[in-house]
Amino acid sequence: QVQLVESGGGSVQAGGSLSLSCAASGLSYINDHCLAWFRQAPGKEREGIASINSFGGTLVSDSLKGRFIISSDNVKNTLDLQMSSLQPEDTAMYYCAAGTSFGCVGTLSATKYEYWGQGTQVTVSS
Repeated sequence: QVQLVESGGGSVQAGGSLSLSCAASGLSYINDHCLAWFRQAPGKEREGIASINSFGGTLVSDSLKGRFIISSDNVKNTLDLQMSSLQPEDTAMYYCAAGTSFGCVGTLSATKYEYWGQGTQVTVSS
């Protein structure tokens, strides 16, 4: 059973930084898998931010490169997201997701990720 639990959301002023963490369990027995961060703002579609796959590759959305950094800790089984220079348009619910097939590699399409956390809210004020 794959479980994902996000933490670290909150409120920050524009220009500030915030870090999110996702505790992942149940993936160690799955050879091909990906972990990713998505976000969804009210009235908007879910947007892929970045992913890490079990082959060691990473993918970051072009629009967020330079401000968002994804990393993982294989000992702690966590997926982290460091966000900087945050702007009000970054306000959204942020989700951790896991894909358990090769199809998730190299993509930030939400349809390739079967497991989702409950999300953590990030609010950026101007």
